[in-house]
Amino acid sequence: MRHPDLEIDLLRAFVAVAETGSFTAAADVVHRSQSAVSQKVLRLEEILGKRVFDRTSRRLGLTRDGERLLVSARQILELNDAMLRAFRAPPASGTLRLGVSEDFIPGQLPKLLARFGRLHPGVHIDLMTGLSCTLLEAYDADRLDAVIAKRSGAAPRGRVIWREPLVWLAAADHQPDFNQPARLVMLAAPCSYRDLMITALDSVRRDWVAACTASSLMGVQAAVAGGLGVTLLGRSFVQEGLRILQAPELWPALPMTEVTVIGEDRAGELMRPLITFLTESLAGSDALALAA
Repeated sequence: MRHPDLEIDLLRAFVAVAETGSFTAAADVVHRSQSAVSQKVLRLEEILGKRVFDRTSRRLGLTRDGERLLVSARQILELNDAMLRAFRAPPASGTLRLGVSEDFIPGQLPKLLARFGRLHPGVHIDLMTGLSCTLLEAYDADRLDAVIAKRSGAAPRGRVIWREPLVWLAAADHQPDFNQPARLVMLAAPCSYRDLMITALDSVRRDWVAACTASSLMGVQAAVAGGLGVTLLGRSFVQEGLRILQAPELWPALPMTEVTVIGEDRAGELMRPLITFLTESLAGSDALALAA
């Protein structure tokens, strides 16, 4: 018995819905209308003879069959994209000394780099992570070919590739006492997050104290989750045990943070496929916004 073929665009629509959590967001990712995406998913379910999504008025989730399909669908799409890339463009090869700021998609970066490595096996990434100021020092000393770093207002450099809103974060069980100064968890100076916290609270005449000074952003997250105080970070840093504070009169509205790529010319052909890959992978995410 011959089974029908699975069309790539059906799988791409399915993966987009699964990864974005909605048909509307998936439509932006695959550049189709919402109704077209819905029809593709329905067609996929007809071919499989299984439902891949549980749809209710409140949520959209994968069925068990959908969870099984998602693993295979991603593998098929990766193979398809790698094959086309191999025929349409010469494969990049060499070593890229890359610095990536701790600010950049902390929850997604490891799996994205792993997937990039599978798609571009000829590129070896010599990765350095840390605070933006440390990475820029290494770049200026020619120890890195390129850097993905948080933009500094004092000395803006590079091309913006990613933006996200800044938020006030506290422990999930945080109980604010507005009769007392705000207890802040911060990095040591110089630090733009630290400066923004102080400026924002001063703008509403809110008293504050430095409850904890950490040496890394992971340390800041841990201290906040442990209840030592409140901090200011990008929305992608929200994780289990943390929540966003929503009282604008006491926790002032905050600007967007921007991440730039520096050294595209120096890194040349090795940097271009990485930036393209990151841009395509993160397009349509609710938490992140990539610049074109």
